[in-house]
Amino acid sequence: MTKPEEVLKYCPKCGSSRFHFEGERSFLCDKCGFHFFINSSAAVAALIENEKGELMLTVRAFNPNKGMLDLPGGFVDPNESVENAIKREIKEELNLDVESLTYLKSFPNEYVFSGYSVFTSDLGFHCKVSGWDKLHIKDDISDIVFVTKENIDWNLICADSIKNIIKFYWNQS
Repeated sequence: MTKPEEVLKYCPKCGSSRFHFEGERSFLCDKCGFHFFINSSAAVAALIENEKGELMLTVRAFNPNKGMLDLPGGFVDPNESVENAIKREIKEELNLDVESLTYLKSFPNEYVFSGYSVFTSDLGFHCKVSGWDKLHIKDDISDIVFVTKENIDWNLICADSIKNIIKFYWNQS
């Protein structure tokens, strides 16, 4: 029971309980007429390789999916470009500076947080970073690991969208 139609019961504008699901992606309040749409949120994911050509994966420090592997990244803030978001996230999580980035591809995801489904468009970027000596793990990651095509354990990857971004990247290389 994490889907918006199962969780949202009251109009966020007037508080009425006459707030009902209108179909695939919207709600309507019969009292005040507020029309609320469920839209996808943007999230960014970075593919960063070390000097050996191994791909960096992060270990999630918190739920959802605590302990599972992920790509560094996160949600795009309001009024922020996806390019600035990936740079900010890499700085916040790893204390690394992005020298260059290339957009790869996006995949949809359902991110369940606090018992609520947040639908995202996860955008993958290949990033080159500088200053590996400044690497410092912080924010919402507890560790990093480096993997190759040959030794990745797909069962430990936290989301299908992240698996798809990695597979797309490796198929393009």
